Amino acid sequence: MTSFADLSAWTWLIQFFIIVVALLVANLVRCNVPLFRRSLLPSALLAGLLILCLKPLGFFSTLVDKHAMEIVTYHALGLGFVAMALKNKKLKSATSTIKVVETGAVTASTYILQGLVGLIITVPLFLFGKELFYASGLLLPMGYGQGPGQALNFGVTFAQWADGQGLVFHGSDFGLSIAATGFIVGSLVGVIYMNVLRRKGKLKVRGKAEAEHYTLADYESEGEIPHSESIDKQTVQLSLVLLVYALVFLLMYGVQHLDLGKFGTNTLKPLVWGFNFLWGTLIGVLVRLVIGRLRKSNLMQREYINNYTLDRIAGTCFDFMIVAGTAAIDFNNLRGLWLPLVLVCTLGAVATFFYVLRCCRKLYPDYEYEGFFSMFGMLTGTASNGMILLREIDQRFETPAANNLVLQTIPALAFGFPVLLLMGFAPQSLGNTLITMGIMVVALLLFGLFIFRKTKKH
Repeated sequence: MTSFADLSAWTWLIQFFIIVVALLVANLVRCNVPLFRRSLLPSALLAGLLILCLKPLGFFSTLVDKHAMEIVTYHALGLGFVAMALKNKKLKSATSTIKVVETGAVTASTYILQGLVGLIITVPLFLFGKELFYASGLLLPMGYGQGPGQALNFGVTFAQWADGQGLVFHGSDFGLSIAATGFIVGSLVGVIYMNVLRRKGKLKVRGKAEAEHYTLADYESEGEIPHSESIDKQTVQLSLVLLVYALVFLLMYGVQHLDLGKFGTNTLKPLVWGFNFLWGTLIGVLVRLVIGRLRKSNLMQREYINNYTLDRIAGTCFDFMIVAGTAAIDFNNLRGLWLPLVLVCTLGAVATFFYVLRCCRKLYPDYEYEGFFSMFGMLTGTASNGMILLREIDQRFETPAANNLVLQTIPALAFGFPVLLLMGFAPQSLGNTLITMGIMVVALLLFGLFIFRKTKKH
């Protein structure tokens, strides 16, 4: 018989208690301390840093379970992407297809640039005797470009490859540290640059901040199921998200047990579990399309998808992901890695800043800075960071920058997927890593030719 007085019955809930208390305290601090409010640092990051600062305390260090925090980070990433994929896409303003494709190219090419910068640092350090995994620089685009979830996924995978070669590499801590630094870079550097432009008179704020007025249409669309009948509407949304994630698990489990040959076993299978967010996106879109077809054929009489609730589910998942991912960092495992970590994060931030700035000047002549702040925030943190920075200067999203940021996901995925396969190829050997660097140089040049091509002026 289960004893609910046994602490083991509360183990996981205790981890969630820690996360939510930290979130509430961090939000209180951010709302009431002007320094933090002006910095635009997400409350979730502040919460994670709060836990990180308290972990050295004896009692707290035993209370926070690193393994549990890593699991929360992993699943929160996948569930958040599933919730976003299930949404019925409705755009408030039009944006050109070519701009969406170009924005996707900027995203994918920035990942490549970040990966190159990381490898240019870590490969020489390895060759000159530093006890460091040579391919660890590839965690820079995962931490900066993708966030804590992907930084953790590939950090764990890289640690396994390193262990197989007799190297000790705490990949999860290295990757999560890059991701946490990325949030700080995106927020603080973005705010500092914004203030510099304002002082120089180069930046104008579009739109005037107004109180947000919501109508019933913002919460639900015509024909939706009731809020509460035999089953609550939010229960339906959570059930759909978890159903899709169950299909994701079955897909990954099935692929893991397939005979894919040597290449599949060495390169594809190690990546399968790390791509839970990708499979969640693809299966979520398929489920949404199936529901749409059932509605059109009148086989389904009511609308079961509610965008507003799915947004809230995704937002909660991503907040939890950031808190747990930051809290999972163990400074003891970073001993000997501080030099490469500082170099990778610093040079990665500089390269990302100037490359994205140059791309935005070329692609968005009418809204250069709106495009820059949205893309820089996303490519060092998450899309939410990009939107937060954008709203500081485009308060009503009058420019196409917001739509570009939302819609670029599909072309960025198409452009970047072949490169992501290199994440399973590079860590297998130093030779593979050097080949990967060569491929990435060629890919970056090709993207450059596309992004900076001459276009006709209309």
